[in-house]
Amino acid sequence: MNQDAQEMTEEKLIHDCKAGDPVAQKALYEQWSPLLLGVVRRYLSRSQDAEDVFVEGMFKILSKIETFREEGSFEGWMKKIMTNEALMFLRKRHNFHLIREIEPHELQEPASVEYLLQADDILKLLDKLPDGYRTVFNMYVIEGYKHREIAEVLGISINTSKSQLILAKKRMQELLKKNKLTKTA
Repeated sequence: MNQDAQEMTEEKLIHDCKAGDPVAQKALYEQWSPLLLGVVRRYLSRSQDAEDVFVEGMFKILSKIETFREEGSFEGWMKKIMTNEALMFLRKRHNFHLIREIEPHELQEPASVEYLLQADDILKLLDKLPDGYRTVFNMYVIEGYKHREIAEVLGISINTSKSQLILAKKRMQELLKKNKLTKTA
């Protein structure tokens, strides 16, 4: 990145991108692409799919930047666009209505595995989860959505969202135990 791009403040970067300045657009891409690709990557296990969705999301950010009203976090605004792009991709390819909902009597205290994991470990485990588990886990644990919001976004019931989270955590625990056994063997 050149000297001018490095010295650009976020406010100036946004202003210049709104004006269609290609130097600012490149600077925005270079500055934010690792973080934003990471957001998409948490939802999509295939790197090629994640990259395709990332490109679509980046195009949307650059083409819709004039809609950013600078009332909240620019990073949050961009993350929301990337999350929505990833969820739209998943909705097109997966029917979340076919996700199994566990009965209330099957619900137990949620397994707490997230505190044991580093970011790389989470990505590796998320890749091994079915799409429904991965999506709900990511939205709830990592993105901070509430079950009601997840249910609305995915078109599922609140109980299904809760079930998917519990099942995702159980599957992650199983995978962690399996990894420990293979590492000690």
